[in-house]
Amino acid sequence: MTSPHKDVISVLNELIEFSKDGEKGFKTSAEDVKNLELKSYFVQRAGECATAAAELQHQVRALGGDPETSTSVSGDLHRGWVNLKSMLTGKDEEAVLNEVERGEDHALKAYKDALEKLAKLPLAAGSEVIPMVERQYHGVQRNHDQVKALRNAARARS
Repeated sequence: MTSPHKDVISVLNELIEFSKDGEKGFKTSAEDVKNLELKSYFVQRAGECATAAAELQHQVRALGGDPETSTSVSGDLHRGWVNLKSMLTGKDEEAVLNEVERGEDHALKAYKDALEKLAKLPLAAGSEVIPMVERQYHGVQRNHDQVKALRNAARARS
């Protein structure tokens, strides 16, 4: 890629993979739980991850790049582990929430790392990229906190 924005595009493409991972992870989690409220919550979060990925893809195109369209290998491995663990635990609500929280921990780290990288790139400063990524980061933080609260409530019930 010869675009002057190649480093910014690279960071955004990494976030697209994490957003796609989140979307797929929340969809899988929705399939794994019986609680209808939790299922609905996971479906809603999957939609929010899809929206975040689409927003990032749009920004990559605007910068002249080719946006990522798939999930990450590490996300695929995590989902495989979640599926195996869910089979072994009988898709216990607390176990599913534990794994969703772990996924959100990884997403938070990815967004923190992305913000640090973007802050060092001159072409990102002053553009709409950093505010967009910051806004999405805050959304991931809210997801994480909500999942943690749901997990704690499930733990208290068991």
